[in-house]
Amino acid sequence: MQTFADIIIVNARVLTMDDTAPKAEALAISGNRIVAVGSTAEIEPLKGPATRVIDAAQGTVLPGFNEAHMHIFMGSVGLRQLSLYKVKGFDELKAKVEDYAARNVDLKLLLARSADYTILSETERTTRHDLDRVISDRPFAMISPDHHTAWANTRALELAGLLHGRQVGVGNEVVIGEDGLASGELREADAMQPVFDLSETGGREGLGIGTGGEPVSVTREERAIDLDIIRDGLAYCASLGITSIQNMDGNLYQLEILDEIEKTSGLPVRVRMPYHMKNFMPLSDLREKATAWHDRFDSDRLRCDFVKMFIDGVTEGESAVFLGDYAHRPGWKGEPLFSQQHLDDIVTEADGLKLPVAVHAIGDGAVRMVLDAYDAASEANGKRDARNRIEHIEVIHKDDIPRFKELGVIASMQPTHPPGNAGLPLEPYLSFIGRDRWPLAFAWRTLADAGAEIVFATDWPVSPLDPMGCIHDAMTRKRWADDLPDQRLTLTETLAAYTSTGAHVEFMEERKGRLKPGYLADVVVLSGDVEATAAEDLDAIRPVFTICDGKVTYEKALT
Repeated sequence: MQTFADIIIVNARVLTMDDTAPKAEALAISGNRIVAVGSTAEIEPLKGPATRVIDAAQGTVLPGFNEAHMHIFMGSVGLRQLSLYKVKGFDELKAKVEDYAARNVDLKLLLARSADYTILSETERTTRHDLDRVISDRPFAMISPDHHTAWANTRALELAGLLHGRQVGVGNEVVIGEDGLASGELREADAMQPVFDLSETGGREGLGIGTGGEPVSVTREERAIDLDIIRDGLAYCASLGITSIQNMDGNLYQLEILDEIEKTSGLPVRVRMPYHMKNFMPLSDLREKATAWHDRFDSDRLRCDFVKMFIDGVTEGESAVFLGDYAHRPGWKGEPLFSQQHLDDIVTEADGLKLPVAVHAIGDGAVRMVLDAYDAASEANGKRDARNRIEHIEVIHKDDIPRFKELGVIASMQPTHPPGNAGLPLEPYLSFIGRDRWPLAFAWRTLADAGAEIVFATDWPVSPLDPMGCIHDAMTRKRWADDLPDQRLTLTETLAAYTSTGAHVEFMEERKGRLKPGYLADVVVLSGDVEATAAEDLDAIRPVFTICDGKVTYEKALT
């Protein structure tokens, strides 16, 4: 008896990410699996009376995008906030904020995102006095693109109890002005959280990254709001061709909301969540909490199977950790959030529990500390295929480049982050790291040539989530000086870093990340041929269909 497919995609330029059969014209899906990939003639007989036929119109068909570093709750909340992306100067900022305030008269806190460090000045830091001139009668705060710094007006600082300063954790700071009061600049999560607590969500979206802990109390109505916010964010992911996300902050509250969505309407994307290990948590949390969450959430749709950590902050906030001094601040290298021994102990414990680790490390000093910790774990427990990661790696020392291959460490990097890309300004970043560090900053090509596996993502909401925009930024990156190496990857390498390598990082390379018979049916159909499109035009190519687990989760509306 003839078995027909549920969906077939024809008239396509299929890039399978499978080296044994890299290209095809069509594919077929039954249930949640790909059943055939090949020529139109091979796929057409699988079309039955109830088969849905998708005409790709010679557009590229890829495995669904795997967004390998993002923050789903924070990003979802950000969809409802004021965006200051590419806003520059006082007048434009004031106009944007006044319009947002007029349209949102009931908001407890006016909160804006994607505010450049140099939004008001190339040389002077933004203060509460600047923001008071923007708006003074309502609490207002704006967050930097990297989410490691915020600036608040006087009203917000007063309500948050920060105007007279506050002691916060290592690596965090309520910056104090010359008048002895808070300047308005808040560095890192502990300093920012009291302001975020004023918002409609009570800052719950930041707990997974700020404390790794749970809300003190949540009413049924508040939880319903959070659930709708996250559901909207997941739908937004699907609209961009994303079928898998790897979240980089975690708490049980988020996991249980995601689990409820899966058990009711169904998750439109696959979700991988971490146990977020902070420097104040006891080592026993890994054995007791992390392993319990792993056992409870362990499906192809929702998993909690790795540990996330921060070892430093960001360069622009002067909280990244370097081997040498900041170029503009002699005597300051940054302060790590963990001692080397503490970091070694946590990574070794996680490795012994077979939990991969992902560590945020920006400066070359932080990167070395993490590599040393992975080396220590390997010495203590024996070498294994751990697939540990380092997130960002904005600057690396030349001596540490070969260690990625030697230790099997994944380089998780973001094409939207280099200054000059994705609308980001060059300063103060270039001056802070200094000219000598430029050649090994965001060193994608250098690491790849040394044998490191590279996975790409956006770090949403730090950068716009759109994978095609990210791929565009990866392929059009400009050098800061003519004598610097070209750090771009090829288009094929870039697509792999957004698909098949992402699956490999998750230990799922045998069932997703490729368009291959027997693999999970996670597919994106694009509006154009990526191989025939100039690099500068790649961001104009849009998803027209997203299929996750064999179900159409997004299709472009007909116009």
